[in-house]
Order: sequence, then structure tokens, then C-alpha cells
Amino acid sequence: MGGTALVIDAVTVEFGSFRAIDRLSLAIDFGEVRAVIGPNGAGKTTLLDVVSGITRPRQGRVIFGESTDLVRASESEIARAGVRRKFQKPSIFDGLNVRQHIEIGAQGGLRRTLAKGALNRRADEVLEAIGLSGLAGRSASELAHGQKQWLEIGMVLASDPKVLMLDEPVAGLTDEETERTAVLVKNLKRDDRAIVVVEHDMDFVERIADRVTVLHEGKTVFEGSMANARADERVIDVYLGR
Repeated sequence: MGGTALVIDAVTVEFGSFRAIDRLSLAIDFGEVRAVIGPNGAGKTTLLDVVSGITRPRQGRVIFGESTDLVRASESEIARAGVRRKFQKPSIFDGLNVRQHIEIGAQGGLRRTLAKGALNRRADEVLEAIGLSGLAGRSASELAHGQKQWLEIGMVLASDPKVLMLDEPVAGLTDEETERTAVLVKNLKRDDRAIVVVEHDMDFVERIADRVTVLHEGKTVFEGSMANARADERVIDVYLGR
């Protein structure tokens, strides 16, 4: 596909007297993995909330694709358009098995209802992609923390999103689980998909990200490679040096 997936245009978000995002502008392309990093309170999760329709900005636009302004759309309309998000904490249904979670994700995010055969094929594809094919019949409540993270990524992935947002996907994971998650994220890259990752693990970010955007007090202080971010004096001052 190529081109620009998301344009954040002069977005401002305020909570009372606190300005969480301050006239923030950035563009994210199809085919890239963009990491958004920065200290706590920098506006990272608020940015994802704006894109997914949870938080309405006081001003600004969020353009998806060529012309769709997500600020004017509901959460469900945004999801159906192909903009999907995995939240920080996995939310699973204790009474359902792994495969049923993937089927819910596939049916919940698509404009059409999949026939049984197509649904089975899609579930198989996603289970293979997230490495949980061997656990398809197991109750989701029995999974380890890392496996629950992969399952929730799978639920979002099942709808074939054009923009995939991952909020702290390796929080609480072991080194081995983090490595597997890095491989998973890189394998999810496609020319017609943008992946946006908010994360504090800088080694993980350096492994997966094509570009990083560093936020501080709701503004961009750096954009470029993670290697260059590590050497940037302002990034060191406001984030990496802490």
C-alpha cells in the first residue's frame, strides 16, 4: 500500500489544568513499526487513547489513510475502519479457550461476519502467528502472563488491522518472552499495516522499531532511529538519563 497511515495534526488534550498533549503533530507510515517512548506522564498512552477514540482532544485532527478524521468517529467506527489496539493489561475471558478468543477478535473487528470455514482458517492463521496453536483448546485463564499478552495481540490481529497499536507489550515478561515478542512484532510488519508500540524496554524498542518518537510533556523532542535517540542530549536529559 505505502503512504501515510496516520497523521496526528496539532492535537491538544487537557485534563483540567493539566495539558497531557500539547499541539502534537507526527506522521506514521504504512509498512513501519513506530515506537513512542518517553518518561511517565509524557502523553504516550493519551496519544493512543486519542487515536482509538477513548479521549477526545480539545483541538486537532487525527487523519487515518487519505481522509478519515478519527476525532469525529466513535470507538466502534474506528475499530471497524481498521485501527485496533492492545491495552497494557491483557483482558481475557476466563470461561473461554484460546481459540474462542481469536474467533471473537476476528468477528468483532470486521465489517462482515465470517462463515465458519473462513473463521476457522483465520483462527488457524492467527494462532500460528502468535505461537499458540498447541494451546488452542486450553482455557485462557491457564496461560502464563506472556502467553496472555500474545493472545491479546492475536485477538487484535485477527481482525486484520491496518493500524495495530500495542501498549507496553513486554511489561512483566521474562527475557525469553520478550525475545519471542520482538520476533512476533517484526513478523507482523506488512506494507499495508502500520504498527505503533508504546514501551519502556529500550532494548526491545531498538530491536523492533524502524523509527522512534520521544515525547516529553506532550511534545515531540526527538524523532529518528533508536541508536540516534540514545545519543541525543535532550533525550538523555528528559528520559534515558533518569
